[in-house]
Parts: sequence; C-alpha cells; structure tokens
Amino acid sequence: MAHKRTGPYVCGLDAAMDVIGGKWKALILWSLHNSGTLRFGQLRREVPGVSEKMLIQQLRELESDGIVHREVYREVPPRVEYSLTEMGQALNTALGSLGSWADRHMEQILAAKQRDAG
Repeated sequence: MAHKRTGPYVCGLDAAMDVIGGKWKALILWSLHNSGTLRFGQLRREVPGVSEKMLIQQLRELESDGIVHREVYREVPPRVEYSLTEMGQALNTALGSLGSWADRHMEQILAAKQRDAG
C-alpha cells in the first residue's frame, strides 16, 4: 500500500492530490456522484477492473479523509452503503473541471503517450 501523507502540504493542490491520488479514487468518487448511495458490490461493478482488496483500501482512505460516508445497517446479512459526504461532493465538483480539461485534450494526451511508448 502506498504511504499516505499527513502534511504539511506545500499548497492546496498538494493536499488534494494526497486525498485523490492513485488509480481508483477519482473513479470511485465519480461513480458515487453519478449513482448516489451504493453498496459495495454495486460500487465494484461501477469501477471495472478494481480488485476487492483495492476497493476496500481506497474506500477506507476516502472515509478516513472525510470524503466518503460508510453506513452499516445492523441486518442479517449486514448491509453496508457508501455515499459522498458534503466535502466529497465539493471535491467531485472540482474534479469535474479536471475531467473537462482532459476531455478537451484527450487526443493530444494519447498522442504524446504513444510517442513516448514508440
């Protein structure tokens, strides 16, 4: 597992990247934003390619950072649901701008990566 920092941060972007860093966190946030409250199995289907172990780890970190809320229902079998906190919703709004930037530049990004690979 990658080591999470605890600060001090150089700037706000540094702190934000600490919270959303890694391959899966932004996709988890986007899925929760689009679908609302999800159970673990539903969330795993929404984020193709993520392993169960990695999804658990990423959700724990997002919960620890105050981005995701985990609700456990005392039922048999237990039901666990995940949703975005207010801070998570605000973060997802900020990520929308980043996603728009990537949409506008995706061809250039892919071309640059192909040049580097070739």
